[in-house]
Amino acid sequence: MKQLRAWGRYFTVGEWLLWGISSVVILVSFCLFDRESYITLAASLVGVTSLIFAAKGNPVSQVLMVIFSILYGIISYTFAYYGEMITYLGMTMPMAVLALISWLRNPFEGNRSQVKVNAISKKEVAFLWVLTAAVTVAFYFILRFFHTANLLPSTLSVSTSFAAVYLTFRRSPYYALAYAANDVVLMVLWVMAALSEVRYVSVVVCFTAFLVNDLYGFLSWRKMGKRQGIA
Repeated sequence: MKQLRAWGRYFTVGEWLLWGISSVVILVSFCLFDRESYITLAASLVGVTSLIFAAKGNPVSQVLMVIFSILYGIISYTFAYYGEMITYLGMTMPMAVLALISWLRNPFEGNRSQVKVNAISKKEVAFLWVLTAAVTVAFYFILRFFHTANLLPSTLSVSTSFAAVYLTFRRSPYYALAYAANDVVLMVLWVMAALSEVRYVSVVVCFTAFLVNDLYGFLSWRKMGKRQGIA
């Protein structure tokens, strides 16, 4: 009982509302447009829960991200979005493991439920841009070889995903903005899929909820950084 009360106090009222509303919207969209693919529902709920923990800088979020990556990889395979499958299973999932290690090794003042925010240098930002460009070009040809559906937005998804997982690993608040950009790309991708199969509307709704949560995550990390003395 004490543990439950502790979790209840851990999140603010606003955070509980954000998570609750996001979860309800996901459930409603599943009931309206899908009602069959429970793996999509599970992935959506795990993903949105991961994001609310991430907004607090809690390493639990990275454990949940590993689970989400596996589920989302399976969903992507069903619509021949091989770029999404490769990205999440081959990049996001292992990077989430590395991020988990990094976050556990860098707690704020010994508090393992809150990671120490990191401010990356301008040189590292430039390095990230170059590295992201190289990954983008490489994946364009890889995805074209596998006849990936909607090639250009699929390639752009790889770019934004790579930047997001890198910044997550480096404990930068801007990881959330990179994920927000990725959410927008994924909304476009799954709208295209929904034109063929209406059940994928629930995936579009999922990433819309993710977008709102990621934007909140950025604001939360900025405030967290200020509290920790990071400009």
